[in-house]
Amino acid sequence: MTSVAEFETAQAHRYLTQVCKHFAHKIPVELSEARGECRFVCGTAGLEADAARLRLRVTAPTEAELVETQSVIESHLLRFAFREGGEALTWTRC
Repeated sequence: MTSVAEFETAQAHRYLTQVCKHFAHKIPVELSEARGECRFVCGTAGLEADAARLRLRVTAPTEAELVETQSVIESHLLRFAFREGGEALTWTRC
């Protein structure tokens, strides 16, 4: 199962790095300048940054694990971006 969301921000690269480095001491993480991947037990979150947004792509084997992975990545992103007054992300199934 797969879902995607976007977070509009001029700080996308900063949040990409912050999220990936946060999880790197707990789970396998890959990070490059514009992309990252966090491999949780429940699923995988892919992140891609450009000048205007951070794109998120979550995959998991079951509905419950997909929702859990979305929740983990979204809650951390919104916590790091609290100054932007971010609202809950809108996830779309692919």
